[in-house]
Amino acid sequence: MKKLIAFAVACVMALPAAAVEVGDDGLHKPEWFRDTFKDLQEDYAEAKAEGKRLLVIVEQRGCLYCRDMHENTFTDPRVLEMLEDVYYPVQLNLHGSTEMIDVDGEELSERQAARKWGILFTPTMIFLPPEMDESKPAAQQAVAVMPGAFAPGTTFDMLTWVAEERYLDQSEEDFQRYHARRIQERNDGDTR
Repeated sequence: MKKLIAFAVACVMALPAAAVEVGDDGLHKPEWFRDTFKDLQEDYAEAKAEGKRLLVIVEQRGCLYCRDMHENTFTDPRVLEMLEDVYYPVQLNLHGSTEMIDVDGEELSERQAARKWGILFTPTMIFLPPEMDESKPAAQQAVAVMPGAFAPGTTFDMLTWVAEERYLDQSEEDFQRYHARRIQERNDGDTR
């Protein structure tokens, strides 16, 4: 009987992570993404009205790293809670043709915005400030940009570092030092 239970547990553990729904555009569509008209001025106003931070996440069809983030990182309870409670996440398609409006008011396609902002990798998370200047594009105002796929701990630390506005004074603790300290604290048993 013990062998049967151990076998059943091993089978469950071997199952792949829960698949995230993929839309017609080939991008992952979790419920926490905001379905907007991709007018970043409006999205910013809505985020601010909700007391949240605007977060733009750029992805592309077939991106293995995007899938990894959706299946393994964004599903982490700590990360998911931050995405739902602290941030206003808007998804953009690196190669998309959907018209959007940048923070500076320029109307362009998602693809053109990605080029304008210098986005080379997916996923890329663009963290915008709590107060934005409508004369500058989103990428010029970003308080942090996180290109690539990262584990839940790193992503949670970045979400927290931005939410706590630690980027304002990095003279003693930039993100890398903050992240290293948080790793050490988790290893020492401080699970905050």
